[in-house]
Amino acid sequence: MSLSALLSQYGDRYLQSLFTTWRLTALSFLGAFVLGILITVCRVCPVKPLRAFGDFYVQIFRNIPGATLLILLVYALPYLKITFPYDVCVLIATILIPSAFCSENLMSGMNTIPPGQIEAARALGLTFLQILRRVVIPQALRSTVLPMTNLLVATMLTTALASQVPMRPMDLTGIVSYINTHATGGVTAFAISAALYCLTGIVIGRIGSFIDRKVRILR
Repeated sequence: MSLSALLSQYGDRYLQSLFTTWRLTALSFLGAFVLGILITVCRVCPVKPLRAFGDFYVQIFRNIPGATLLILLVYALPYLKITFPYDVCVLIATILIPSAFCSENLMSGMNTIPPGQIEAARALGLTFLQILRRVVIPQALRSTVLPMTNLLVATMLTTALASQVPMRPMDLTGIVSYINTHATGGVTAFAISAALYCLTGIVIGRIGSFIDRKVRILR
């Protein structure tokens, strides 16, 4: 099937799939960002069990394949009488895995903060949480804009897991399977989705670079 025929017949579905991918990416990254901050707080807190939990969490979800996690959520949890809708399972999988990498990025950003600032904050009488909220996390975020931008792109690609379950509307990977099931889209169907992924990734990269230039800490 030619490019023009594909676009005329499935153009509206491609547009819906693009919006679905954007929606999943935004929700997944927001969830991973919040959870990553919480895991990072656990990893640096003075309570040893929480530090152990944070490190264990990162090691597990940094190394588990996304498809494996999705299979566990969709097909294994029902045996434990725990059932989630397909879209919720996709969101959980695409939040848990990026959150581990988000925590690693934040830990790297924290390592750029001079120890004297932490000592000064303690001398002023700030508590552990106050030091994190006012001194550590803001600077760590400013130092990790580009890694977080890369994580956002990676999260977008991870949302392709949605093609493994019967979601409606479909994502950019699922629409390719749909087209090749109902017609002969061939390589062209893949090329259109790949182009939309690439264009979205380029826009994210440009925005991330702009933000990095504005908030970068010059040392």
